[in-house]
Amino acid sequence: VQLVESGGGLVQPGGSLRLSCVASGSTFSGAAMSWARQAPGKPFGWVSGFYNDGSTYYADSVKGRFTISRDNAKNTVYLHMDSLKPEDTAVYYCAAAPPTTAAMMQYGPWGQGTQVTVSS
Repeated sequence: VQLVESGGGLVQPGGSLRLSCVASGSTFSGAAMSWARQAPGKPFGWVSGFYNDGSTYYADSVKGRFTISRDNAKNTVYLHMDSLKPEDTAVYYCAAAPPTTAAMMQYGPWGQGTQVTVSS
């Protein structure tokens, strides 16, 4: 499956962004899809995702601020980010995988990601 992320940018603290990930080359509907991020000097970490059963996951640091959604007709998964903080600054990556520890250890290769910078 090929994944292309977009929607990143520079935003002030408290602002919002919506990231998009378009998938091609594989069955998308119902598939586990997740967002991860990597800040400079820090390891990859799951931010949010859909499990295979359709349930969702949010990292504690983004609960109440980020919302994951998907449009199966467009083969696209979104990450809507509100109340952004400087610590949300990172490269955000989309993955055709559930947001589990095992998937994080096994998944690859990652796409190009999209840079999110939260700064005044």
